[in-house]
Amino acid sequence: MAELEGKVAVITGGASGIGEATVRLFAEQGARIIIADMQEERGQALATELGGEVCFCRVEVRQEAEVEAAIEMARARWGRLDCIFNNAGFGGVLGPIDAVPVDEFDLTMAVLVRGVFLGIKHAAPIMKEQKSGSIINTASIAGLIAGRGPHVYAAAKAAVIQLSKCVAMELAEHFVRVNAVCPGYIATPLSANTVGRPDSLIEERIAGYESHQPIPRVGRPDDIAEMVLWLASDRSTFVTGQALTVDGGVASGLRWADQKDVYKTYRPIKVYRPD
Repeated sequence: MAELEGKVAVITGGASGIGEATVRLFAEQGARIIIADMQEERGQALATELGGEVCFCRVEVRQEAEVEAAIEMARARWGRLDCIFNNAGFGGVLGPIDAVPVDEFDLTMAVLVRGVFLGIKHAAPIMKEQKSGSIINTASIAGLIAGRGPHVYAAAKAAVIQLSKCVAMELAEHFVRVNAVCPGYIATPLSANTVGRPDSLIEERIAGYESHQPIPRVGRPDDIAEMVLWLASDRSTFVTGQALTVDGGVASGLRWADQKDVYKTYRPIKVYRPD
């Protein structure tokens, strides 16, 4: 039996990148899915390709009414909501802190934090009533360690991690789980700066990146989708309030290749032993 047979999911940012990979995997595993995204042409094409139990709903995650409408669409069509993957996002404002425009700060926080908050807010009542459900939020290793993303992006992802933990404590008594997934560098249109252009350009942009992380290959959207599948499935019903890192080992420390030369000059310390 497919792992998500009969389960209903809403996936924001589901038209491309990590979201698209998750939509495809969930569909393969029997889920009924609402693709919630701003990319109407791409999202509708994906829904048409995957067939009857996958629908598209145009959603801009800063807009509460649109987020609520996607969740209500799932409940009205299939009678329940088993999973919401709050995944929509972008890189946000760049630059040194004294050059960040306030309006771009606000936009970045609105998409990356408000959007997640709205998904949680409107999924929670349905899941509490059901006494079941999995809320999964896309964070980042940038929310765990400094220097892995722009300032405001990193702060927003740290907020997503903490929001996930706090809400997990509230909803646990209702058997509703809340977790964050923290990707490292993943080859997507967003990370490769190819949004709106052919996906084939991604491979050109990421050439050589495998040398930057302990597991020497580039992370792929499917790597994250597999973690999201596990969190959405009944295999993880005792897991909540966690920030689960999927990054090829980057957040754990330096690659061995970057530190092994230090040990070439290492000499054991002589231990003094009195006669």
